[in-house]
Amino acid sequence: SVYGGCVPRGITKRRPITVTALLDAAMELFAEQGFGATSIPDIRSRAGLTKGAFYSNFANKDALFLALLDRSWEQRAAWVRRSLPATGLVKGAARRRSSGRRVDIDRQWTLVSMEFSLHAIREPEVAAMLVEHERRVRAELAVLIAEALASAERVPTIPIDELARMAVAVIEGNDIQLLT
Repeated sequence: SVYGGCVPRGITKRRPITVTALLDAAMELFAEQGFGATSIPDIRSRAGLTKGAFYSNFANKDALFLALLDRSWEQRAAWVRRSLPATGLVKGAARRRSSGRRVDIDRQWTLVSMEFSLHAIREPEVAAMLVEHERRVRAELAVLIAEALASAERVPTIPIDELARMAVAVIEGNDIQLLT
């Protein structure tokens, strides 16, 4: 498995269902109780799965969180792709402002990701894993930003990777401020 070095005994039709159940249970519990207060038995119990089902997919709770991070990014990247107008950034931004719609903040994800970040700050090995995941996510976001700028015939004045880092910081900071 990519989530902690476990070698699955074989890919089964149930594996995606099992992983989804574990991820869903973990997300709920991490948001309700906190990352540190949630145990693997709590997650397994909420998901209705066995110890073997957990450990055949994830090495530990940290690996499970990194899978949650991947899932969150996939959902957010899909949203970004849908949101980028085919006509370019400038016209699309004006259209979004005039529609009066706002993006809903994912309270559950913000709680979980902020607490895990604090956990990673305290645990250097976990921090290294988180940094690697975040580096990959920012690289993928940089590609989306570069494509959007190119479609709008705009040239960035700062490196795209720095622009992606700033976008993540602004979004995360904005989410926290709106939730508090």
